[in-house]
Amino acid sequence: MSLKKVSNIIEALGRHEDIDSIRVLTELGTNHHSDEVRELTSRALIKRNSREALEVVIRNKGKGINDLSARVAMTAINELLALKEKECAMEILEETLNSETEQEVQDTARSVKALMSFSS
Repeated sequence: MSLKKVSNIIEALGRHEDIDSIRVLTELGTNHHSDEVRELTSRALIKRNSREALEVVIRNKGKGINDLSARVAMTAINELLALKEKECAMEILEETLNSETEQEVQDTARSVKALMSFSS
C-alpha cells in the first residue's frame, strides 16, 4: 500500500470521533516498523488533542515523544509545541512527571514540558 493511502487512512482515523480510532492508531500506527507511519500516527493523535490520544504519545515508552527514532520523537514534540490549546498536554506531562513511569520517560516529559512552557 502506498504511503499516500496510508497517510489518508491515518488522517481519517485521527479525525474520527469514535474512541476505537485511537486504539487502532495506537496498536497499528505507533507499533509500525516504518518511521514514516509512526510519525504520521503521532501527528494525527496529537492533532486530535484529546486526553486519550495525548496520553499515548506522551506517557508510553517507545511511542510519540519517547520513540526510538529521533525523527518521530521530534515530530511529536513539534506537534505538541504547535498546539493552540496546550492545557491537556501540560496536565499529562505533569502527571507523567509525578507517576512511577520509567526515568527516561519522565526525563523526556520534563524536557518537553519546559519547551511547551516557553512556547506559550
